Amino acid sequence: EKGKEVFHMVVEVPRWSNAKMEIATKDPLNPIKQDVKKGKLRYVANLFPYKGYIWNYGAIPQTWEDPGHNDKHTGCCGDNDPIDVCEIGSKVCARGEIIRVKVLGILAMIDEGETDWKVIAINVEDPDAANYNDINDVKRLKPGYLEATVDWFRRYKVPDGKPENEFAFNAEFKDKNFAIDIIESTHDYWRALVTKKTDGKGISCPGDSLSDSPKELLQKLINFPSCELHCLGSLLSSRSGIQTSGITFGGSIWAHYSLYVNME
Repeated sequence: EKGKEVFHMVVEVPRWSNAKMEIATKDPLNPIKQDVKKGKLRYVANLFPYKGYIWNYGAIPQTWEDPGHNDKHTGCCGDNDPIDVCEIGSKVCARGEIIRVKVLGILAMIDEGETDWKVIAINVEDPDAANYNDINDVKRLKPGYLEATVDWFRRYKVPDGKPENEFAFNAEFKDKNFAIDIIESTHDYWRALVTKKTDGKGISCPGDSLSDSPKELLQKLINFPSCELHCLGSLLSSRSGIQTSGITFGGSIWAHYSLYVNME
């Protein structure tokens, strides 16, 4: 199928930055905001020799790693979040930006006993995107990058006093086709979630989220306590990422952006 390997990605964390930003799935409209632990904003440490996140980091909308499903590959249940993406192109993206990415492979991380897949992808607008079609192209054209990715994910919580993360498949990256199968399965779990066939365990995903009119979205945003009125016009016209008061709004990006990109 043409364009099957191309998906939308919501950028949560620009490359080289340290603030741990993520889609707040339990908040109305699922804004992107900084994670908080024990009353303090969370940042990732600079792990030598790296500075912050070493890729543009984000998620694929309309996916969900079901915490009630035991993954046959990892033996662990999902982490209750959209599936994560590491975008390896040359551009430093903006928080809240929606980009089209070509999937290249996937890494199976186990984070504190939960399955936490990491998709490896490249922005289709990157000047070198045509040269990347599978995970072996990353090994060939960016030697050491995948090894650095495993090292980063293994150690990034250690400065906070936590143990190293573990990986399925001996920390080996699986190829594009395997990655697409995993993404499609998480899309199926997401569909079960939004159609109320699965318990979302507090996730904010109202039954009408897929059919909100601009007027209904406007009313929801007006009632949202952290939203400033100057963001509304841009949101209703584009439904792309908007930053305001430290929060990025994306028109309920987790629900509204399509899984596949229409390449016709």
